[in-house]
Amino acid sequence: MKTAVKTRLGSRRQPEESRAAILQAAVREFSREGLAGARTDAIARDAKVNKALLYYYFKDKESLHSAVLDQVFQALSDKVLEVLSRDLPPREKMLAYVGAHFDYIASHPLYPRIVQSEMMRAGRGPSQLDRIVPQYFRPLFEKISQLLKAGAASGDFRPVNPIDFMPSMIAVITFYFTNAPVMRMMTNTDPMDPKRIAARRVAVLDFIANALFNPVVAHGDRP
Repeated sequence: MKTAVKTRLGSRRQPEESRAAILQAAVREFSREGLAGARTDAIARDAKVNKALLYYYFKDKESLHSAVLDQVFQALSDKVLEVLSRDLPPREKMLAYVGAHFDYIASHPLYPRIVQSEMMRAGRGPSQLDRIVPQYFRPLFEKISQLLKAGAASGDFRPVNPIDFMPSMIAVITFYFTNAPVMRMMTNTDPMDPKRIAARRVAVLDFIANALFNPVVAHGDRP
């Protein structure tokens, strides 16, 4: 009778599982320490792999950080660009986008800290933004700009400048999660409790709708 051989996670025999574990550990480390403060030995320990295996998949800490950023933005882009490509009226499409973006961040609450850290690093020297902006940010900006213009043309939206409106909208979606530790201290409650997240989602949708949507005029009423 053959004896089953148990493969350790920290092995090249499980490349997908090992790489995924390293990336998840790296998300936690980079969100806490940033690129400069993060340590590959801490990442390897958290991922339950040895450093040699970590460097087998990622040649250095910068490469690992780059892979983390791709993980952050690729899944988000896939999710929200699909929503923005749907054939929906402007109001429905905007609310669907905001809801999808919020749900993604709520499922990955450490991601905004990593993004914020990279943006701060860009002001001090080389950063990944040189490739992230054209690869991920610009397609999203163009899609939402088109939606804002279409909604203004149909009378659904107030006319707004995308350069002004989009940063405010994305901040409303994401800032709650970067600010969660402060909210926990101020309110003595868990800002990540599912009921609290659900309430925050409703508040975000309501806030953006009230900031952007023109009032609905009932048939026969005078504007």
